[in-house]
Amino acid sequence: MLRNRPLLLVFRVVLGGLFIYAGVVKVVDPLGFAQDIRNYRLVGQSLSFLAALVLPWLEILAGAFLVSGVCRRGAALAITVLLVFFIVLTLVTMARGLDVDCGCFGSLSRKSGWSVVLEDLGMLALGLSLLLAPGPRAKARS
Repeated sequence: MLRNRPLLLVFRVVLGGLFIYAGVVKVVDPLGFAQDIRNYRLVGQSLSFLAALVLPWLEILAGAFLVSGVCRRGAALAITVLLVFFIVLTLVTMARGLDVDCGCFGSLSRKSGWSVVLEDLGMLALGLSLLLAPGPRAKARS
């Protein structure tokens, strides 16, 4: 279990910042993001629009909470769950042979593939480190 507070702070700022950025670029272009979601061929048009409206705000809020340290364990859990979902979605998409943009970072998105899976796994490692790190009360008990 990682106990290095300065390193955990860096993890929080980096991971939270990435999620804030990813959410903001999707909020700016909800129709483009809805189309990215639709391209995965998992949900219909209505659900893709709903997801395009909700998911970016979830990313922004979870990222902001993580960076600020407010409810950081809950934020780390939300981001970890999202990353597991994104990894599974990318692997399923690859297995289905679909050639789609990941929709991760707006215009900076690229094709879903192993590079996206590896990046998400790296972010997942950060998220799990934050989720499993001892809280402030753990220090007082030791």
